Amino acid sequence: MNLLTWLQQQGGIAHRKQAQEAGFDARRIRHAVAMHAVTTIGRNWIASPEAGADIVAAAQVNGRAACVTAAALRGWWLPDSIPRDRHLHVNPHSSPAETSAHLHRNRPLVAVPRGALIESVEDSLQHIATCCSPESALIIWESACRTEKLSAASLRLIAWAAPAARRLATEVTGLADSGLETILMRGLAPLSCRLRPQAVVAGHRVDALLGDWLIVQVDGHEFHSSSAARTRDVRHDAELALRGYTVLRFTYAQVLHDWPAVYRTVARAVAQRRHVRPH
Repeated sequence: MNLLTWLQQQGGIAHRKQAQEAGFDARRIRHAVAMHAVTTIGRNWIASPEAGADIVAAAQVNGRAACVTAAALRGWWLPDSIPRDRHLHVNPHSSPAETSAHLHRNRPLVAVPRGALIESVEDSLQHIATCCSPESALIIWESACRTEKLSAASLRLIAWAAPAARRLATEVTGLADSGLETILMRGLAPLSCRLRPQAVVAGHRVDALLGDWLIVQVDGHEFHSSSAARTRDVRHDAELALRGYTVLRFTYAQVLHDWPAVYRTVARAVAQRRHVRPH
């Protein structure tokens, strides 16, 4: 196996010591660089041409992708309102090369192995808690719970250094199936009725059940875009209506960009007491 193939198997970038442990000595590394098959980053890193820009930026400062940058690399759901500025975590006492990235210098909560260029899940959650608004941070935390299979109970046991992270640990449920549903649950919280996320009604999960008879559904940007998915949703809505439920369905765009109108619609249904008896 040549160095380029090995690097691609490592995600496109690796520490020199990792390469040497894999059998690529200094001579083979120099040869690959001379042939323009790979590049070096500082004194410690070797990268293939396909290496991601965020990971390369982390290597350039001998740090790690952090906060929302790490969240995006892990596939967590990020609201559209979150700026996509690059966030990196570096040693508190380091003097990295000049960079336009937002640098986090706090002591990490969880140590990661040598060669890791993405900070720990816990450190990403803490950085998100301090960098983002409480509403956006909760959305990302809920997505992290789903993606990383984290329980809300386990997050409450962590000795968070940041007060914002401690607050979020008491709020996160681990039940929201997407960021949109987290926006929904937090936004509807002021309504004076019982609110249950991901309730099972008529054999299917619904995004939110208010009281016993009012259902709110959100069409996600990815998961409700196909004709087959839309047909399935309409069929389920009809079954719920025949059983006496009121179903309010909103789109991705409505929840993200016209929340006041969504809230007014649901609040009006609650005022009509559609959550306490069938109509």
